[in-house]
Order: sequence, then C-alpha cells, then structure tokens
Amino acid sequence: MFENLTDRLSSTLKNVTGKAKLNEDNIKDTLREVRMALLEADVALPVVKDFVERIRERAVGQEVQKSLSPGQMFVKIVRSELETMMGVANEELDLAARPPAVIMMAGLQGAGKTTSVAKLSKWLVERQKKSVLVVSVDVYRPAAIKQLETLAAEVGVHFFPSTVEQKPVDIARNAITEARQKHYDVVIVDTAGRLHVDESMMGEIRELHAAINPVETLFVVDAMTGQDAANTAKAFNDTLPLTGVVLTKADGDARGGAALSVRHITGKPIKFIGMGEKVDALEPFHPDRIASRILGMGDMLSLIEEAEQKLDKQKADNLARKIKKGKGFDLEDFRDQLQQMKKMGGMTAMLDKLPGMGGMAQAAQQKMDDKPFMQMEAIINSMTPKERRFPGVLNGSRKKRIAAGSGTQIQDINRLIKQHKQMQKMMKKVTRKGGMANLMRGLGGMKGGMGGMGGPGGPGGMLPPGGRFPGM
Repeated sequence: MFENLTDRLSSTLKNVTGKAKLNEDNIKDTLREVRMALLEADVALPVVKDFVERIRERAVGQEVQKSLSPGQMFVKIVRSELETMMGVANEELDLAARPPAVIMMAGLQGAGKTTSVAKLSKWLVERQKKSVLVVSVDVYRPAAIKQLETLAAEVGVHFFPSTVEQKPVDIARNAITEARQKHYDVVIVDTAGRLHVDESMMGEIRELHAAINPVETLFVVDAMTGQDAANTAKAFNDTLPLTGVVLTKADGDARGGAALSVRHITGKPIKFIGMGEKVDALEPFHPDRIASRILGMGDMLSLIEEAEQKLDKQKADNLARKIKKGKGFDLEDFRDQLQQMKKMGGMTAMLDKLPGMGGMAQAAQQKMDDKPFMQMEAIINSMTPKERRFPGVLNGSRKKRIAAGSGTQIQDINRLIKQHKQMQKMMKKVTRKGGMANLMRGLGGMKGGMGGMGGPGGPGGMLPPGGRFPGM
C-alpha cells in the first residue's frame, strides 16, 4: 500500500530536507509536486486542496523560518498534516455498553464485509479477550450466511443460525437475546450488501439499525475503489449514524487514495485496515504509523506488536539457551526460524515496516515470493531426525533421496546447507557481546541467502548488490 505515493513524496521531500533556507519559490515547487503525488494516488480533490493549503500556511510561517533545519521541519509538517488528514490517532471500538455490545457492519456487496466480520471477531477474542457471537441477516444470499458460518468455525467464534425465510430484524433480535442469555460480550451483525447504493437498501438498514441500536456501526469499504470509497462512505454516513470505517483490501491498493480521503469526507475515523485475505490480516488503523510508512520512515511499533502476537517466545528462549550451552543451531532450528518469518508475512512484509526499507521491500516483492521458504522447508521435512540434527552426515546418496522426496535438485540442498552454516555463525554472534547488533551486522553482510534461490540481489545475495541494513 502507498508504494507509488511513497516513491513520489520521498523523492520530492528529499530535495528540501537538506536546504538551509526555504523561500517562496522552493516551497511552491515542492507543494506542486506534493499536490500531483496526492492526485495520482487518487486522493479526492477537496482533500488535496485543503491539505496543500494547510502545509503552505505553516511552511511560510515562523515555524519553519526560525528552525535550525528548515528542510527537516518542512518534512515534519507534511507528516503532521498527513496524520491530521487521517485522524491523528487510532480510535478504539466503544464496547463499554452493557453486554452484549452490538456491532453492525454495513457496506456494498463485494467490499469484504463477511470476511471482515470474521477478522474482527478473531481480533476481539485474541486481543480484547471477548466472547463473540456472529450472525448474518443477509436473507438475499444464502451463500453469505453459509460463508459466515464457515469463517466463524475457522476463527473459533460462535455462529447464530439464520435462514432466508426470516426477516433481518427478527434474526438480529433473536441473536442478541441468545447472546444476553448465554453471556456473550459482543454480537457482530453482518448485514446485506448491494452492488450500489439504493433507497430500498438504505430503508431496510435504517430499520435494522433502529431495532438493534448498535454501539458501533462500521462501514466496510474496499480501498481499491480509491476516492469512490470515500464518496460511498459519505452516502452511507448520510443515512446511518456511522461510528467508523473498516478499510479492506489495502494490501492490493498501491495508491492509498481511500485511506487519505475517507476521514476528511465523512468525518468518521478509520478504525481498522485489512491487509490481506487471511483471517488474522486486520490491524487497528494508526494514522501516525501510516503517515510514517507513506514518508518511508517505517513502522517499527506495528512490527513489534506483530512480533509479540505472532512469534513463539518460548521457542526463541529455548533456542537461546541451547546455543549458549554450545549445542549448536541445527536444521530443525533453521526450519523453526523459517516458519517464524512466514508468520510475520515473510521478508517483504517485515522490510516494509523497517525505516528506510520501503524501496527494498518493493524490490523484494518483485523478485521474491514465498517459494524459496517453502522449498527450504520441504527439503528439511524430507530429512530424517538424525539428518536434521547432524547435517554433517549428509552424503551423496542421502542428498539424492532428500531431493527426490522434496521435489528439488541436489544443488538446492547444497545451497541450503551453506545457508544453514551462515546462520550458525550469526547465531554464535548473538551469544557474544553485542547480541542483536552483531546478528544484524551478520545479516547485512550475509552472502548466499535467498538470492541464490530466486531472491533479491541475484545469486549469492540476500540483499541487493552491496545492500546492507541502514546503520550497519
């Protein structure tokens, strides 16, 4: 998300960052570039005009003129105004009502509403420790009811059954009654969608809203529709008292116009952003972190939170103890590390959140997919437990057997063994003085990494030629 905008803004702002003095001419040129970058990102024109005008007012004032580094102050202003445009801070769900707290999901057909219900229910269970009941009142599409039932089972939340013969208001009321009797904390109501905004749909959803009086009414909108997403959200907001927006399919939106327009046009906060099809691909929307990512400054807080949620701390502690005792880093440990990286979305997803690494993430995405990780895992899985623990026993006949079992070539196995040895050396560095700093220096200079199996940087390079992580 935001790849094109990040590229344009990064190169534009780089021109002013080092300037000792800003005058009307270079501010004017820079603002013209910023304006074009936002319009190309499909940000709504009124939003662009307001944004550029606010930056101009601040840039020509005392705030920049009195600064010791005017160029850097200008970038800081742009970041601040980006945050303001998107809502300044994340606005959490208001679930303080007497249980069950009712959340109603509205939106057009195909926006990802039903999937978002499942994602949100999983998030509430895992992050907020809530018990959740989900129900579909989409009596026009039996497949939508079945889809929600399937997703509810997948994420481990309770599903309230409904049929196309029932009325939406009756279904919702019955679900809330059951939730109250069985002491559920939250009920999420999945409403019917339409291919476009029409009066009969709006009348029905108004009636439903009045009947169940939800504490949260969230509008689910497809980010890939650009500024049309903001306009559709406004149409719903004129009909329903929306409390927030869920922006879906943001991982497929390279422009970001919807994220930058929705708050300004509707006045309602984006509360969540969907970053993929998987049921755990839902994140609270933090304008400050998104602004950092747009300007190529990374998003370390989200990366840390994701690591805390998805990585197995017990395995990491066990591995550290094992290495300290001198037992080495075997191929089973290597496979664990591959699986942990996969949980974090792979190398591309991690690079995208590291400061200054957005461009490298894009390069990685173009040159590398999940196949190298899957291939290495398949090779290790085709080994015996003894071979994983003691790779030194791997001779020609064993490698031939493993290659046949994993659908790979003997040179792929040799490459894996070489990469494993390099990882062993890095893990030893972690246990010495300097810990993680030494590990990262090792990563920066690592040769023969993913590049040998189709990764960025060509043969023998995990990073682009000569590439290192910043500061190493």
